[in-house]
Amino acid sequence: MLVCSCNIITQREIEDTIRQMLDEDPWQLIVPAKVLHAMKSRGRCCGCFPNLVETIIRITEAYHRESGATGADVIAYLDRVRELRNKFGSKFHERRYKGHRAA
Repeated sequence: MLVCSCNIITQREIEDTIRQMLDEDPWQLIVPAKVLHAMKSRGRCCGCFPNLVETIIRITEAYHRESGATGADVIAYLDRVRELRNKFGSKFHERRYKGHRAA
């Protein structure tokens, strides 16, 4: 599945990059710009960032679940990440306000 049409990046490429980053440091904070930088790319229209955030959270949860980390560590870490997403990312979705209607 194509996630970023500006850079032509697929879901599989993003997931692999996130796993490589987690192999280097399992508790680092991974953000969309950091993932794109690791892929030698950059955010252009940034419309893919909400999907990147969801992918980062999903892959990080799965990675820590498979690695055998204690549940309390994983939950505390991901709650902090979700809190940041709610604080900074909930106002816009693909640069549109929640109440935005096309028609």
